[in-house]
Amino acid sequence: MQIFSKAHVYDFMGKRYIALAFSAILFFGSIFLLVTKGLNYGIDFSGGTLIQVKYENKAPLDKIRAALATDETFKNASVTEFGSDSEVVIRFSSSNSSIGSDVGASVGELIKDTGKFEIRRVDVVGPKVGSELRQKGMMAIGISLVGILLYIAFRFEWRFAMAAIASEIHDVVITLGAISLFGIDVNLDTLAAILTVVGYSLNDTIIIFDRIREGIQTSKNSDLDVIINESVSATLSRTILTSGTTLVVVVILFLYGGDMINGFALALIVGILAGTISSIYIASPILLWFKFSVDNYRAKEAEKMKARKERERHRAMFEKGVV
Repeated sequence: MQIFSKAHVYDFMGKRYIALAFSAILFFGSIFLLVTKGLNYGIDFSGGTLIQVKYENKAPLDKIRAALATDETFKNASVTEFGSDSEVVIRFSSSNSSIGSDVGASVGELIKDTGKFEIRRVDVVGPKVGSELRQKGMMAIGISLVGILLYIAFRFEWRFAMAAIASEIHDVVITLGAISLFGIDVNLDTLAAILTVVGYSLNDTIIIFDRIREGIQTSKNSDLDVIINESVSATLSRTILTSGTTLVVVVILFLYGGDMINGFALALIVGILAGTISSIYIASPILLWFKFSVDNYRAKEAEKMKARKERERHRAMFEKGVV
């Protein structure tokens, strides 16, 4: 399905400085948020206890807090609504061995006079486990970026690899900035969203790079900015359709999926938008900054093609028994 005509070439590179300025504001604004406000680590990464309680009627938050405050162990607990005014989440900053094995029963006993309720979920993560999960999560992102660098350097060329990594870092930082801005708990779900953003953005970038590489071989132009404009314009319909349909699904998840999935969905929304922009206005312009030579690349590809044909000729002669 073609929304935009392949024959029409849009001047994306002519507008790159405007887009780069906008991206720079988001990027450095995100870094500022991460430095000043930081991330709100959930119990998956910081360790702690989370208890989800469902009331028959509206949850009496003040009574719950007052009841918990009577016990030294729970006096600093955070009590917030969860999805509706009849459901609450009680969080403790760290797990405590003095609570006992059945922390749900202990909390239930303290708040038994606040109304009729049921405890739906109890999650307990030790500080050591949370720290290990946090380290492994950061390692997963780092390894994925290194893997991307090696893959693209092997498949394309080192300049393409550096451009793709810069694009991925742009997307991850802006996504983390949004997570910090909106106070989303950083947990395993959020990490999954970030890794999904990395993969999604890489897919867009690879498709555009493939078309650029093809355009270098087939275009009558030797100006890289013209070839990039032609390549991005040729893939524009695919980019809009893919990003648009994915966004529709994620926005629906955000609106109707409930609090359990809101953080995951919001991170994906920001990441998909950032990834779509970066594939066009971050990855591609970096090729221009690296003084990528179209003529040299064409000469190298011609040498590779010549060597490949020579190997195929020798193989054919060997199979025929000539040599």
